[in-house]
Amino acid sequence: MIVKNLPVFIVGMLFILGPFGSALASERPDHFRGKPAETLEAALTNFTEYNKELAAILKKEEITSRDMAQIHELTYTLENALNKIRSDLDGLAETLEKVHVASERAATDIARIKGSAYLNLADKIIRDPSVPSQEIKGNGP
Repeated sequence: MIVKNLPVFIVGMLFILGPFGSALASERPDHFRGKPAETLEAALTNFTEYNKELAAILKKEEITSRDMAQIHELTYTLENALNKIRSDLDGLAETLEKVHVASERAATDIARIKGSAYLNLADKIIRDPSVPSQEIKGNGP
């Protein structure tokens, strides 16, 4: 008797849940925002620090429910950092393309200005002191 009515029950539940069913399945609760990453520097700092915290938890012999809650919270900050890094890397690629096009057109002023902007942002990512972008002529804001 129950098996006969199972399809009716399922259809009824889908009807009752309607829009709530798909929302429950596809949306994550937004109960923890994490640290914001307003600048690339903040994003890189948060990325480094919170990855270290995540690694320390994952190295434990036993991961507790409190550890899992901490991982859950850490991921929000890491997601914020990655979103900012991704956004800035997209801008970095666009700036590099402008340098590329300027080189094809022998537009030295544009190559110098856009190349300097590219290196300034790249320096924040790689933090390589051997690439002194601050010493390039025409380097401005």
